[in-house]
Amino acid sequence: MGGYMGRILRVDLSSGKIVDVETSKDLISKYIGGLGFVVRILWDEIDERTDPLGPENRLVIATGPLTGTMFPAAGRYQMGAKSPLTGVWGQSNSGGFFGPELKFSGYDAIIIQGRSERPVYLCIYDGKPEIKKADHLWGKNTYETADMIREELDDREVKIAAIGQAGENLVRYAAVINDYGNAAGRTGMGAVMGSKKLKAIAVRGFNSVNVADPEKFERVLEKAYDLVLNKWGKAYRESLTTYGTPNLVDAINDMGRMPVKNHWTGYWDKAEKIGGYTIRRLYRVKQGSCFGCLAQCKYFVKTKQEGLSGLFKGPEYEAIVSLGSCLLIDNFDAVAYANNLADLYGMDSISLGMTIAWAMECYEKGIITKEDAGVDLSWGNYEAVIQLIHDIAFRRGFGNILAEGSYRASRIIGRGSEKYAMHVKGLEISAQDGRAQQSSGLTHATAARGADHLTSLSCLEERGYANVAAERYGEDKVKDLVDPLSTKYKGMLVKDLEDLYALGNSLIICWYEVGWPPVFYFDEMAEALHVVTGVDLFSSVSYVREAAERIVILRRMFNIREGLRRKDDTLPERFLREPMPSGPAKGHVCRLDEMLDEYYEHRGIDKTTGIPKDETLIRLGLGDLAGRYR
Repeated sequence: MGGYMGRILRVDLSSGKIVDVETSKDLISKYIGGLGFVVRILWDEIDERTDPLGPENRLVIATGPLTGTMFPAAGRYQMGAKSPLTGVWGQSNSGGFFGPELKFSGYDAIIIQGRSERPVYLCIYDGKPEIKKADHLWGKNTYETADMIREELDDREVKIAAIGQAGENLVRYAAVINDYGNAAGRTGMGAVMGSKKLKAIAVRGFNSVNVADPEKFERVLEKAYDLVLNKWGKAYRESLTTYGTPNLVDAINDMGRMPVKNHWTGYWDKAEKIGGYTIRRLYRVKQGSCFGCLAQCKYFVKTKQEGLSGLFKGPEYEAIVSLGSCLLIDNFDAVAYANNLADLYGMDSISLGMTIAWAMECYEKGIITKEDAGVDLSWGNYEAVIQLIHDIAFRRGFGNILAEGSYRASRIIGRGSEKYAMHVKGLEISAQDGRAQQSSGLTHATAARGADHLTSLSCLEERGYANVAAERYGEDKVKDLVDPLSTKYKGMLVKDLEDLYALGNSLIICWYEVGWPPVFYFDEMAEALHVVTGVDLFSSVSYVREAAERIVILRRMFNIREGLRRKDDTLPERFLREPMPSGPAKGHVCRLDEMLDEYYEHRGIDKTTGIPKDETLIRLGLGDLAGRYR
């Protein structure tokens, strides 16, 4: 069988036991890889009694069948555990080079359980796993950790995924950082590693990924590269390749859906000061790329302001919003500096910035005082933000409260502060606004890990994609699908994209080949999967679609088991009842109820409870779950 290494590494940090297990054919045929592997393993091995920061929680790191091949942007890995931030489903993924290197080291996935008595790191060198002491690494930031491990192993090509001080101190949104600034950021996977006293995972491999039919794969690659370089090449060159994801700042602000001032509005007249054009002209010094990617959206910047100067990996769009526009900071030097601190300490920049944004709005409303916070939390005060980032990473003073995330912090503070915590299911909302793009509101509300744009975010409402909407869903639906303020057909759209993204995250390839621009759909991905693996079942697009749906439904069942129901598929009051105050979507709210029932209907979910129907579970081969949790 091609595409898989055939082995999964199981590590028990409590006992120090390491074993290889076979990557089962049943797991492959039903769950494909990447996200699918993570979903099935976590469902089987933990439950609602599992403490996210306890030794019994599992941390699963998985690659996909395309990882490490020459298929465009197949350089990511998936990570999952029960989330210490939300208490429910937790997942994150990251680019760079760690994922392919894990594959080259001989493994499809790693399952980590238990808790070490002392700091350790896991080293997999040339297929030989070993638990090594990490006392000397504890207290170091993610970059220092990577440098020290490479020096210790005397190999600069070792790829390392590490936590910083935030993970060590169990900041609930601590991230795992690999390859200097590539973050598996969301839902606190770094805190899970910290709770297990696992400082890092280092991998170095010398294997290659076998392909079942190399000749056919060459033809698949020709088609894939033609789509990326020719059909969609202009979109890449004029946006991601030229400006990186900061290009979205200017574009999405013009659409009126770029969050500003803790999601108060979606338009800011100062956005260009921290946008892609300004960054490229004044700050950018170098371009970068993840493994096998043609977009090359990574970049490096040099800041010059005294106290904020340095050479940093450039912040992505999401970080520019969470650490910039949502805090009313229009100083890019400060945004880049704050983002670099998040990378060094190992924190999710979205939850970090949005938790501080919550505190700033509470400060404005008089709920939090300077005495409470220890700093002046006025909007735009970047010096206070930088101080708080240090305090959060080490859980000092008010930073200890902010380290809990906005949902938990608001319940600690009370006094009506809960109203200003912009979260879904405990996860801070990312850089979109459902009032200006109705489908993104539905995406945030229904996503399993909380307010998550990478679960099913649509780009069809953006300019130039009417032809894609017509091709996929029919001419009769185009008018509503491309209208960001229409709710019609958006339940169907979000369901379809949720399946599509689940497949992409299982193969695993980057969102910028699956989501924006809309390069690969089910047909292209199923063909690549079949040719690489040689699995006959994967020759059927309908079978592959069903596998993606199975992954989505089992992931939802994980949250159902934790007690979540329809009432949890919702948004903060701001999006549902406070009309957008400015910009193209002025006067609009997110009309979630108009979309939610349609989404449930297409997904096969009971509209009253939010639980998948028994017939849905049976159809997807999950009949043993039918009748449970009613």
